[in-house]
Amino acid sequence: MSKSGYAIWSTVGKKFLLALTGLSLVGFICVHLVGNLLLYVGADAFNTYAHKLMSMGPLLYVAELILAALFLAHMFTAIVTTLNNWKSRPDRYAVNASQGSPSQMTVSSKTMIWTGLVIIGFTVFHLVTFKYGAGVEEGYVAYLDGEPVRDLYRLVQELFQDPFYSGFYVFVMILLGFHLRHGFWSAFQSLGLNHPRYTPMIHTVGIIAAVVLGVGFLVIPIWFYFTGGAA
Repeated sequence: MSKSGYAIWSTVGKKFLLALTGLSLVGFICVHLVGNLLLYVGADAFNTYAHKLMSMGPLLYVAELILAALFLAHMFTAIVTTLNNWKSRPDRYAVNASQGSPSQMTVSSKTMIWTGLVIIGFTVFHLVTFKYGAGVEEGYVAYLDGEPVRDLYRLVQELFQDPFYSGFYVFVMILLGFHLRHGFWSAFQSLGLNHPRYTPMIHTVGIIAAVVLGVGFLVIPIWFYFTGGAA
């Protein structure tokens, strides 16, 4: 392995990579939520948005490859880092309560690997269900300016009226909030951007971001379940 490879895979290097990929994924989550907010506008608005994304052609494939690389790098680095930490701390099974301070253990920090693994499984399930789920061939067709397109809005509407699917989605979004609560602040610390004056502010922003993103996603299935969607 080259010197640069050793540097990247050192303890500091792994934390740096974990932080960069994590913050990049937070950016994607923000964009994804903004797109999903079109569900409140109605079927035409959301299907137009989805159709334009699919019409990007090669650009979409490149974006998806970059996103997949970020996700895999984050996942693999997190697992390796956690296993190394467990090996160096044989007392990992001791019960430690949340200590409150941004620099100490919290429920979010102690469950990062577990919430992360659930999110990984959910992401795969989410892709199979929506991106590669029922489409035009299965009768999910909408018309935009006379052109037949995939009626993704109808698929979302039907799935979120299932109490089990909606409940599962809400549960995972709560875990996402917990994951982001610690991950956001920890990323800045790993990048060396911690400072007595600014770290508490970053910690607060992380909590706000976790709540906004987690709640932003989980209210969508609740809204569909109780209202049926936009008129």
